[in-house]
Amino acid sequence: MSKGSDIKLIDENGRRIDGRSVDEVRPIKIEVGVLKNANGSAIVEIGKTKVLAAVYGPRDPGIRTILLPNRATIRCRYHMAPFSTHERKSPAPSRREIELSKVIREAIEPSVIAEAFPRTTIDIFIEILNADGGTRTAGVTAASLALADAGIPLRDLVAGIAVGKVQDTLVLDINESEDMYGQADMPMAAMPSIGAITLLQLNGVLTEEEFMKALDLGWKGVKTVYEAQKEALRKRYVELKNIEVI
Repeated sequence: MSKGSDIKLIDENGRRIDGRSVDEVRPIKIEVGVLKNANGSAIVEIGKTKVLAAVYGPRDPGIRTILLPNRATIRCRYHMAPFSTHERKSPAPSRREIELSKVIREAIEPSVIAEAFPRTTIDIFIEILNADGGTRTAGVTAASLALADAGIPLRDLVAGIAVGKVQDTLVLDINESEDMYGQADMPMAAMPSIGAITLLQLNGVLTEEEFMKALDLGWKGVKTVYEAQKEALRKRYVELKNIEVI
């Protein structure tokens, strides 16, 4: 994140580089049940960021050493496709991808009723198809939907969004330019119906007052994503019901 850029990210009318207001989420498009061979899957588009998630399990992995006697073991892999960024990325997992795999798993775990499936694994695969900011929060959003599509019981869906500070202004749902040239980036994820935050990170510096405002702005974005998640699941269940009736 660069602080010394001359790029104008917010104009004199308060409009951002992509035309949005400071508290506006990018267009959201979600589809659930997109992979035939996965137990659950979802594809999430937030602006130009596009993420695919697949869930396999609960299942016996054949590796007894990783099994837990009282709950399922949740494993997560976050991976950026070589074509997802401007410059071709190596297909080998990077240190950042390994770190984000852990971050996303820890954001998802509180929502899963893992004790219902002892001595099994639940595997989550997240593939970034196109990266334009907010990939970790879009990954959380897609992974939660894929778990729901797999029929795994959840305490609540987990929805993610990122708040940023750009030209001394707090903005909701940052894109790649705002992430690169802004002053701060605060990804967050939460279970809205429970009121529990499962992911909160901060890259950059915010004052105490700015942090509290960013948190309020983040909750607004999380609730917007959450409603889109629920609508996508409703649409999926209606489709399945119609197929059964036919």
